[in-house]
Amino acid sequence: MKLLDGKVCIVTGAARGIGEAIALKLAEHGANVAFTFVSSSSADKAAALETKLAGLGVKAKAYQSNAADFAACEAFVSDVVKEFGTVDVCVNNAGISKDNLLLRLSPEQWDEVIDVNLKSVYNMTKQVIRPMMKAKAGSIINMSSIVGVRGNAGQASYAASKAGIIGFTKSVALELGSRNVRCNAIAPGFVETDMTHYLKEGAGAEEFLKKIPLGRFGKGEEIADATLFLASGMSSYITGQVLSVCGGLNI
Repeated sequence: MKLLDGKVCIVTGAARGIGEAIALKLAEHGANVAFTFVSSSSADKAAALETKLAGLGVKAKAYQSNAADFAACEAFVSDVVKEFGTVDVCVNNAGISKDNLLLRLSPEQWDEVIDVNLKSVYNMTKQVIRPMMKAKAGSIINMSSIVGVRGNAGQASYAASKAGIIGFTKSVALELGSRNVRCNAIAPGFVETDMTHYLKEGAGAEEFLKKIPLGRFGKGEEIADATLFLASGMSSYITGQVLSVCGGLNI
């Protein structure tokens, strides 16, 4: 059974990693997918993903757009509505990390992480709520992090941005619940991506893995499964929640 047949889903930052896995999962369940990438160096990957999604029998389109730029988000969502007709689901996945101890963290690094991780969620949500409120239906899914729940040394900017997403999510859920627009967050633990490769392969990796009750890093597909659940009607009575997908790290 396809859980999102004919729905229109937006996924930001989908050219690789968790975003790519999410786009594929949503398309496998019948969703038409509009997704973003930022860097021109990711254009080939984005084109390949677009082709792969279309091969699943859905409509798919890649857009080069910066989620940290309000005007760019406004233009992007406007284009998606013109091309696809509406927006049923928005997955705010775009994110970066500039890990450093606070003593060494520059103002520029702080601002970049906050803009890409947190401001982008405001930018996109601000745009997609209009078609969702008009339709009196919609699901917004914001990608937070277990680091935003429990903190992590050397990741003050990342933790602050991801914690901010949680507060934003709960507030939007309260504002839009009466319009049947749901807003939830996912807090992944340490997932196998380019951003976490050094943790899995570096010195002390075995000791790090011992802190995770399930004893392993997560996979992008497992985050995509949680996203599918929150995007679909299976979660129709869930809003304002944070779903931790972390192998038990947050117990």
